[in-house]
Formats: sequence, C-alpha cells, structure tokens
Amino acid sequence: MKVLSSLSFLSVKGIPSLSWSSPKPLNLRPDLVTVLLLVVGLVIFGLGEALLIAAGTGVSPWTVLAQGVSNKTGWSIGLSTFIVSLTVLVLWWPLKQVPGIGTILNAVIIALVFEFALPYMPRPETYLFQILLAISGVLVTGLGGGIYLIANLGPGPRDGLMTGLQQLTNFPIAWVRSGIELGAVIAGWTLGGVVGLGTVLFALLIGPSVALSLFVLTKMFDGEK
Repeated sequence: MKVLSSLSFLSVKGIPSLSWSSPKPLNLRPDLVTVLLLVVGLVIFGLGEALLIAAGTGVSPWTVLAQGVSNKTGWSIGLSTFIVSLTVLVLWWPLKQVPGIGTILNAVIIALVFEFALPYMPRPETYLFQILLAISGVLVTGLGGGIYLIANLGPGPRDGLMTGLQQLTNFPIAWVRSGIELGAVIAGWTLGGVVGLGTVLFALLIGPSVALSLFVLTKMFDGEK
C-alpha cells in the first residue's frame, strides 16, 4: 500500500491552479509573482535540457524528430525544428489550447539558457556518470516544467500538445507526456534520426517527472490559495 501511495503522482490529471497561477493563459497584465515564477520555471527547464545535452547520451526526442525531418528534406536542423514546432502549434487549434506570453518566453529563455549555461555544464567521461547526469537532466526539466505550467501564462508547443491531449482523453499527465515523447522518438528514428539511451530515458521519464513536480508543488502551495 505504501508503494502505491508513493506513486500516486502518476495519476495526476490536469494542471493545478495555485495561489500564483494566472486566471487565464492570455493575460497581458499578470501579477509580478506569476511572471517571476514563470521565468524561474523556464530557466530550470532549460537547465535540465542542457544537462541532457551535456551528458552526451542522446538528444531529446523532438531533436531526433527534427534530425529525421532534416534527413528526408535536406533542410537544416534549425529549419526542421521550426517546422516541427509550427506543426505542433497548428495541432493546438482542434485541442483548444490558448497561447500566452509564456509560449513566447519558452523559446526565448530556453535558447538563452542553452547559450550561456552549456559551456559550464559538467562533461562526465564515464558512461555511468553520463547516465546519471541524463537522469538528473530529466528530473530538473520536469521540475521546471511543473513550475512554469502552473503559472498558466501559456505553454510551449510540446507542453500545449500535452495539456490539450490530456483534456481530450482525461488520461494522467505522466502517460500522455510519455506517449507524446515516445511517438516523437519513433517517428524521428523511422525518418533516420539518431537515438541514444538518454533519448529513451527522456521519453520514458519526462512524463512521470512533470507529474511528480505538479504533485509536489500542489502539496506545498495548495493551502496558500
């Protein structure tokens, strides 16, 4: 029973609304604390993905997909990533997802974190420590994702797809996100993208990691609402 109780975060459905959440994603005058926590969440999210890159055990599932698209079309990785993101945003329309300032800041802040943090990231040489760093990256990414999603100022493309599909299916966040990431890995690998162990770890663990973050943050702050 204790084991089942400790895994109850895997059943989390939806993004909780806490004391610092914006009442709506498209909010042009959010509270300062909401914006600050949005930025903090995005910085942590970016640091987590930077740790995954520094681990050197495989890129994220969506980068694998971008590699596959690049292989088939001859486009650059940058253009392929943009097209993939644009396609995901188009999928928001039938899922009734609403963008906000967080949608824009998602791309800007994470890119800046990559630019300034990657040179200072550890580069372990032994495979064991590379795997541990990759797992740490997934957990840190999940924590940042939970913080910025609860701010409710608009998700990034992938997270908007996650919340939209969760609302459509009513499945737990953990399984919806893991399903999306696994789908991206399979599609990218089929198109010729390169998959590593870190890629698989990210695909399998990012859903539970985000769900755990939402669960813990709700336990910590729900009483303040």
